[in-house]
Amino acid sequence: MFKKLSLVTLLAVFWCSQSSAVEISGRVGVQSRLFFDDSSLQNSLLLEPEFYWASNSGDDAFTLKLFGRIDDTDDERSHGDIREALWLHVGDTWELRAGIGKVYWGVTESNHLVDIINQTDLVESVDGEQKLGQPLLQFTTIQDWGVLDAFVLPGFRERTFPSAGAHLSGLLPIEADAGFYQHSREQKHVDYSLRYSHAIDVFDIGVSYFWGTNRDPHLVANVSANGEIVLRPYYDQIGQLGIDVQATIGDWLWKLEAIHRDDSVRDFGAMTAGFEYTWVGIGDSVVDMGLLSEISRDSRNDQAPTPSERDIFIGARFTFNDIQSTDLLVGYSQALDYSDSYSAFVECSRRLGDVWKLTVDARLFHSDRESDPVYQFNNDDYASVSLEYFF
Repeated sequence: MFKKLSLVTLLAVFWCSQSSAVEISGRVGVQSRLFFDDSSLQNSLLLEPEFYWASNSGDDAFTLKLFGRIDDTDDERSHGDIREALWLHVGDTWELRAGIGKVYWGVTESNHLVDIINQTDLVESVDGEQKLGQPLLQFTTIQDWGVLDAFVLPGFRERTFPSAGAHLSGLLPIEADAGFYQHSREQKHVDYSLRYSHAIDVFDIGVSYFWGTNRDPHLVANVSANGEIVLRPYYDQIGQLGIDVQATIGDWLWKLEAIHRDDSVRDFGAMTAGFEYTWVGIGDSVVDMGLLSEISRDSRNDQAPTPSERDIFIGARFTFNDIQSTDLLVGYSQALDYSDSYSAFVECSRRLGDVWKLTVDARLFHSDRESDPVYQFNNDDYASVSLEYFF
């Protein structure tokens, strides 16, 4: 499938390049991670070029965004992807998108429950926020009564996992290439989704339904040919109803995400709710501070494969409003039932001049329970530094 899409992409780029309304941009960078437990370094190079074309009328546009990383210690993290190869046509009250794209739904900071269209690119970031491009056909109608999006998703992307034995790979090796499926069509299964969104007074509301192949694989224990216990991803068929609500009341943002999912293992519900309060100009300065707090609940309790089955998250976001666009986000998640299970992170970024950006991240993990998903990362505390050039 992706060889055919790549050919279509190249033809589209050639056709679009005949127009003068063309923009080429992107970023190239280096990253170094220091893992505290064994003082090891993980270095990588990344390249993400972007091509954009728009017709003279403004009714049509095409975006191509490619991504590649070369890593010196983890072969699985050396990978490439078509993040976007998306054609957009705009009508009076409707839009049509076709190709490969990225779609984000949700409002909460600590847990993204309703965001289900794209597959997670787990080798890029352990927080699950980096996504693979998804083949899609999307029709959007924009009316006074709200916005309705309909998706046809003709092709499934398997989740990426770090190499066995690499940092952030977990306690047992995962055979990412040995994934198996509930449906006989496997990756060729066509998925569907609908989403309705509308703004009512202070509320922004989204209701979605997805039916198709599960983006969150069940990891099934298996014995390899050499007698080693390994995990194989199992991708079953699901139906997921989701709702996301954000209320803007003065300096407060009140947030909720909730889902109900039917899958082959069990039906369950999950929710994340909380608030963000923004203090503009703390201490009579130009710095804005946002205070965040969220609570997560999963009806699967200790059987949930996620660390957010019964957790509380607190954090702070600092926006310095300087010419270097300096931002700082700190967060801490704590299991409510187990005081020994927690994780924390710091994310900071700052522009250097007009074309450079420096990013510093750090993540800490701790749990004394082997059944806790956080436990597998006990020895993977790290800090990373990224320097990127934008062109």
